[in-house]
Amino acid sequence: MPPLNLVGDFGGGSMFLIFGILAALFERSKSGHGQVVDAAMVDGVPAMMGLLHGKLARGLWSEQRGSNLLDGGAPFYRTYQTADGKYISVGALEPEFFAELVHRAGLPEQQIEIRNDREQWPDMHARYAEMFRLRTRDEWAALFEGSDACVGPVLSFTEAAAYPHNTARGTFFRQDGVLQAAPAPRFGRTPAAKPRPPGAPGADTHAVLVESGATDEEVRQWQAAGALT
Repeated sequence: MPPLNLVGDFGGGSMFLIFGILAALFERSKSGHGQVVDAAMVDGVPAMMGLLHGKLARGLWSEQRGSNLLDGGAPFYRTYQTADGKYISVGALEPEFFAELVHRAGLPEQQIEIRNDREQWPDMHARYAEMFRLRTRDEWAALFEGSDACVGPVLSFTEAAAYPHNTARGTFFRQDGVLQAAPAPRFGRTPAAKPRPPGAPGADTHAVLVESGATDEEVRQWQAAGALT
């Protein structure tokens, strides 16, 4: 499925703009000069693909979709459907994590030896798909809980908020009953406060105008004339 608008709008767009603004502010503290920050999604997304461009240049990445290490080609880095129609994610890239996956799942030790043999990947895909369909998502999650096999349940938005790992970390909170993510990243010395509820439209108009230089009388006149909402 398309990754929502996280890669383009938020990753390649907003995050690169924020990074650019912070970098420009830091540079201004050195030079005393401001500058224009030109941040485009079409630039930011390729910048995040440096690893893949490097692999492509070295002949380590195929342009055939679904045939590579990180795009679902590897049987140990993808999702599988479970007995209840839900999904489990497998991300055992490192050899030691894959060995843990093999041991916990009860797979033959030979799987460890053939792990990087791409000719074996189609058969491994089929075998793992059949295996994961034998139990429910939560049964698999319980089996791998506490291990380094890098296997976990694929959760809905609501399930993710209630997931024990996220609950322990305080990843989500509710503001006036509305679920939202806690501020990130986190700072040890200057922790960010949780967002406050939004104010009513126009609630701060008077204070903002006075702070900007208008007098109380001017603001009242504008309000009486219907210029303010």
